Parts: sequence; C-alpha cells; structure tokens
Amino acid sequence: MTITKFDSLFAGHVDMDNVGYGGIPVNERRLPDEQLTTVFDKAEAMAKLMDRLGYSTFWMAEHHFQREGYECIPNVLMAALHLAHVTKNIKLGCGFNICPMWHPLRLAEDYATADILTGGRVIFGVGRGYHTREVETFGSPLLDQNANRELFEESVDIIFKAFNEESFSHKGKHYTLPPEVPYRGYDLKELTLVPRPLRRPVECWQPIQGGSERALDFMAKHGIQGLVGGGSAEGGAMHSVVLKWQEAHARIGKQLELGERMCFGFHFYIADSREQGIREAAKYYEENMKMFGELRLVRALSDEQIEIMRDPKRAPTAKLPRIEDAINAGGVLCGSPEQIVEHLKALEKRYPGLDRVSVSLSVGVPKSACLEQLERFATEVMPAFQAARVREPALA
Repeated sequence: MTITKFDSLFAGHVDMDNVGYGGIPVNERRLPDEQLTTVFDKAEAMAKLMDRLGYSTFWMAEHHFQREGYECIPNVLMAALHLAHVTKNIKLGCGFNICPMWHPLRLAEDYATADILTGGRVIFGVGRGYHTREVETFGSPLLDQNANRELFEESVDIIFKAFNEESFSHKGKHYTLPPEVPYRGYDLKELTLVPRPLRRPVECWQPIQGGSERALDFMAKHGIQGLVGGGSAEGGAMHSVVLKWQEAHARIGKQLELGERMCFGFHFYIADSREQGIREAAKYYEENMKMFGELRLVRALSDEQIEIMRDPKRAPTAKLPRIEDAINAGGVLCGSPEQIVEHLKALEKRYPGLDRVSVSLSVGVPKSACLEQLERFATEVMPAFQAARVREPALA
C-alpha cells in the first residue's frame, strides 16, 4: 500500500501577535470576541483551498472557553455541516468530539444528522479530552484519569450500540438507557436512535497518546482507527505504538500490516531550505510548546522547564525544546519539498500498511501563511504520491 490520502488538522487557532518563547505568556493572552470569531473564516478558507487542491480530509478539534485564541471551535459538527455547503469533495473530520463532555445519545444523533445532510462527508472521531477547564466545567472528570477513561469507554460503547443496533438498551455505571419509565401505555425497555447514520459501519478515528494495551484493545474492539501525532510521532515512540497497535488487532484475530488503519500526524513547514524553514517556523513551534507543554502533553518536559516557559525573559535562552530537536526526532517535517518527500517516502517503505498522513500547522501560524503552506504542500509534495491525486467519487 502507498500513501494515498493527505489530511490536515486545524485545532482552531486564530492569528495572534508576539509568539514564541520570548512572546506573550500563554495565560496572559486575552483576545476580544471579534478576533476569536475569525476562526470560522480561517477554517473556511483552509477547507476551500484543500478541497480545490485534492486533500482528503480537513479535521477540526472540539474545544471550549479558550479566550487565549488557541483552539476556538466549540462544535465541529456544526462547523462541518457549514463547510460541506461551501466545498465539493473534501471530507470533514471530527478530530475529535470529546465524549465525556456530551450525552452519548446527543452526540450519536448529531453525527447521524450530519452524515445524512452531507451525503457522508463527515468523519466521526472520539477523544477523552485534555483541558481541565473544558471537561471539568461540563461536570465530567479529567483530573481523575481512571474515572475519565471509564466514562469515555461507556459513552463510546453506547454510541456504537445506538449506531449499529435497530433498537438497544444499556445498563452501566453512568447510564441506564432507556430509564425504566412508563410510556404511552407500556413500560420502556429499549430505544431506537432516530436518525441512525446511513453509512454503517461508521468510520471513526481516535488519537493515540500513551498507547496503553487497554486503550488499543478498546479501539480494536470497536473498529476505531488511530491517529498517531504530536509527541507520540517522534522517533522510536511512534514505531513502538505501531507495533502495539498490530498486536492489539492480532488479539482479536485481525492481521494488520504495519501502519494499517492508522494516520501519522505531523506539524510541517515548507521553505526553500531547512535552514530557512527553521528560521521562519521556530517561533510557531515554540508557541505550540508553550501551550501544550503546560498541559503535560509533552512527556519529556520537567516542571522547571514548564515554569521557565511562562517567563518570556528566561525562556529564549533556557534549555527548552527547539524545533531542530523535533525535526531530528521526526515529529516535525520542515525543509524543502524534496526533504519532506524523502521523509514520507521512507515512512511509506517502513510502514507498508500506511495510506494516510496528516500535515498540520502549529498554533500561531497566520491565515495567509497557513494557505500558502497548504498550497505548497499540495503542489510540491503530493504529486510525488501519484495515487493521492485520484479522487474518490463524491457520494450523491
């Protein structure tokens, strides 16, 4: 198999000034509504461009209350429905709906509605969440990771029952569905999701962070596909996750090639040379690190480093992660188109089952640069993967 699908994930960052280790500290950013709402114009411009250039899927992330401007799309299904009206072919991915913040049947209904109204162009995605401000505000656990995983797994079990069974019931720790109540002359024993998605089994994706056996077994059981990205995409860490993914499927009798049913995610930045790319992209990499490091999503960071990143006077000269390290570790694609093609061709060779790659831009990259970068990638990298240019027919 070869790489045939190129995607991009947009977590919802608006254009912002003064980024990088020497820029405004994360918690001191406070953007006005007029700036925060520009996220929708930015998403639309990116989706239209990607549609025209032959990308496979434009992914958006669900986030809440981010007055700092990093992740500003609260409802990806509503945004996807709008983008389906202004594009022709591109798929629109939920990357990801955070299940602990939803009633599972609400999420199942909303996805099914989007599936029907867009003719199958919305791809489902589920996640557990990583911002306490978001998840705990909606009344669900995140500080208690075991409780969060328990609620997530029960929610996903319910969603797939609702998708796949004509009528269903569920008794668990958090939900009894339906409740045992009288209804119109009979006692309620089962429910039917109305509407159910037309396209079943539903294509579903989930991010792989730690890659625990429990998490991978759960995904394999439900047929959920895995996105490996961010910190997990660097060096040997990604390879060990790919092997564990293969093992999880083998336990249920499914033999996968290396990389099959996965997407590898990268941040990227194209320039005429790697040195130029590093000069231009370093501040965006650093802003990304400031924002995500604090959330304990970068395992290698110490408490001291996280504290230093809050101080724009100390951070620029301190021993902190640099874009050069991320490029060397394989987590960031940066340099000339030829260098990026070479890196992806090596992955293609190493992982014969891999057919999908996601290339995304760090937080803080302005709209004009996002569009320029996505255009360069489509015109200067994607042609090296000819099969990627063959359009899937749009569903009627």
